[in-house]
Amino acid sequence: MDSNGGTARPSKKLENKRHGLLYDLFRRLIVEKPLGAFGLLIVIILLLTGIFANFIAPFGMNEMHLSAFLHPPSSTYWLGTDQMGRDILSRLIYGARVSMIIGIVATILSEAIAILIGIPSAFIGGKYDMIVQRFVDVWMSMPPFIVLMTVMSIIGSGMFQLIIVIGITAGIGHSRVIRSAVMGIKSNMYIQASDAIGCGPIRTMIRHILPNVMAVIIISFTLGVGGAILQEASLSFLGFGVPPGVPSWGSMLSNEGRQFMEIYPALAFWPGACLTIVVYGINMFGDSVRDLLDPRLRGGVGRYNLKKKNVQKIKEKLVNV
Repeated sequence: MDSNGGTARPSKKLENKRHGLLYDLFRRLIVEKPLGAFGLLIVIILLLTGIFANFIAPFGMNEMHLSAFLHPPSSTYWLGTDQMGRDILSRLIYGARVSMIIGIVATILSEAIAILIGIPSAFIGGKYDMIVQRFVDVWMSMPPFIVLMTVMSIIGSGMFQLIIVIGITAGIGHSRVIRSAVMGIKSNMYIQASDAIGCGPIRTMIRHILPNVMAVIIISFTLGVGGAILQEASLSFLGFGVPPGVPSWGSMLSNEGRQFMEIYPALAFWPGACLTIVVYGINMFGDSVRDLLDPRLRGGVGRYNLKKKNVQKIKEKLVNV
C-alpha cells in the first residue's frame, strides 16, 4: 500500500536488473570472448538467411536455366550454376533454412528428452537410477550413425523424420551429461532445505535443480545444434535425409558435388565451406556462453589473466624492495 491508501505499483528494479544482466553478458561476450561474438554473428546471419530466404535468393531453389549448365561465376550467377542450370547461391540460401530448422528443432527435442531422463534419474537415485542408466548404457553402446541410417531407411526420408530421429538419438546420450551435473548439486544445503520444508520432488527438480544445471543445458544445446546440422548433412549425403528437390548442404555435396567434383569443384566446395563455417561459429558461441554463465568460471579467462598479471607485478615490486 502507498501513502494514499492505494496499491503500490511494482518496482522496476527487478526488470532493470534483468536487462542489466543481459547487457553485461552481451558486453562481456564482445570484450572477453571475441571468437564467441564472431560465432554469434554467424548464427544471426544464418538465422536471418533462413527466415528471409524467399527474399534474399536471386532465383528459386529449383529454378533451372537451360542455357547455363555448369556456368562459371558471373554477374548473373554469383557462384555459378550446377549441372541442371540451378543457381548455386540460391540453393545455398535455401539450404540454410533447412539446416537451421532441423538443427534447432532437433536439438530442442534432444535437450527435452535429456532433461526428462537425466534429472529424475540423478535426483531419485537408487534402483530407478540403476535401471535407467543400464538402458542408457545399452543405447550408447550402439554406433549412433548406424542407428540413424537404419531408422531412416525404415521410416523414409523427410524433414520431420530427421528431426524426430536425430532428437531422440541425441537426447538419450545427452542425458548422461545432465545426470552428472545433477549428481554434483543434489547434495547441497538448499536441496536438503527444500526437502525439510516439505517441497515435493517435482517442485524441487523444477525450481531448484533445473536452474542450477542451466549452464550445462545451454552449452549442450549450442553444441548440439552443430552436431544435428552435421548429422543431417551426413544423412543427406548418403541419401537418407531430405527428399530430392529440397536443397540441403549435405544433398548438394552428395548429388552435384560428388558427381561433378573433378569437372567443377565449386559444386562441392561451397556447401562444404558453409557447413564448416556454421558449425565453427555455433561451437565458438556455445563455448563462450558456457564460460560466461558457469558460476565456477565466473569472470572468464580474460579476468583471470588480468589477476595473474597483477600478482606478477606485486612480486616484481617485492623483489625490487
